[in-house]
Amino acid sequence: QVQLVESGGGLVQAGDSLRLSCVLSGRTGSDYSMGWFRQVPGEEREFVAAIRRYDASTHYSDSVKGRFTISGDNAKNTVYLQMNSLNPEDTGVYYCAADDANWINVYSARAYEYWGQGTQVTVST
Repeated sequence: QVQLVESGGGLVQAGDSLRLSCVLSGRTGSDYSMGWFRQVPGEEREFVAAIRRYDASTHYSDSVKGRFTISGDNAKNTVYLQMNSLNPEDTGVYYCAADDANWINVYSARAYEYWGQGTQVTVST
C-alpha cells in the first residue's frame, strides 16, 4: 500500500518562507505524478502545484506561480514544496497526492489515487 506523509507546516508571518515535504512509502517499482493541494474549511480542495510523471513537467496555479516551487528527490521518494513570499491567503491545510498512471490531469484532485493527511500552514500578518 502507498502511504504519503506531509511535514513542514507551521505558523509564519507574511513574507516568510516554508518548505513542505511529502514522503511516499510502501509500494516500490513505480513512478508517480505528485501534486500539492490546499484546502480551507468550507471550500473545495485547491490545486497548488504538481510534477507530472509522463514528462516530469511542473505545473502551478496562477496564485502561487513565481512564489512556490515544486521539486522531487527520487532517491528519497520525497517531493517538496518551497513556498516563498507567503501571504495570509496561502493559509490552509496542504495535502500531497500521488498517482502512478502514466499521465493524469494533474490539476484535478479527483485524478489522484493516494493522499496524505495534510499539514497546516498558517500565515499571519
